Amino acid sequence: MLIVALTGGIATGKSVAATILQDLGCYIHRADQEAHQLMKPYSPVWTKIVDYFGPVILQDNQEINRQQLGKIVFADPQKRAFLNQLIHPLVWEEKKKLIVQLEEQGHYKIFISEAALTIEAGYYRFYDKIVITHCPLEIQLKRLMERDHINKIQAQQKINSQMPSQDKIQYADYIIDTSGSLLQTIDNTVRVYRQLLYDYELKHAELAIKKKKQ
Repeated sequence: MLIVALTGGIATGKSVAATILQDLGCYIHRADQEAHQLMKPYSPVWTKIVDYFGPVILQDNQEINRQQLGKIVFADPQKRAFLNQLIHPLVWEEKKKLIVQLEEQGHYKIFISEAALTIEAGYYRFYDKIVITHCPLEIQLKRLMERDHINKIQAQQKINSQMPSQDKIQYADYIIDTSGSLLQTIDNTVRVYRQLLYDYELKHAELAIKKKKQ
């Protein structure tokens, strides 16, 4: 498989691009969903999070209120670092196991990890290719305010908690511009998908040549 990271700033269209790529036949691993599974009530991760943040983050059913937790960590770098250092390595380990399993099964050509903090966490070195979604800051702010029902100051705070988009772009093999209409985003994503298929064929051919030489 070709192992690909799909990343980008908050509200820049990662989930939309991931859904399009999934429809095209890629395997999509969503780090956010993996983290949610790790936080199930009374799991080891849940216990550590509740011990650190207190019961204020719990709902009546004892599940973590992720919106409330998000408000806390976006406003406090130290608390955000604690959560990231707890969750990221565990998500990473599960992802590596899944990749091995999928490669053994051989059903997919392209594995895509959708994760917001791939570059910040230092995991970008693992991937064959890096794809970054991008849109202008004004559009990003508008989308985030509408999505999370927050004001501009709160939206900017969330954006500022991540690496600036211009810095992330330096790591990109491919960029998906999501600033236009949905149809334009689909077209941009399909173009990147075609290039990834070509990259897969190159990787597959290189591995075949290496096997023959052994």
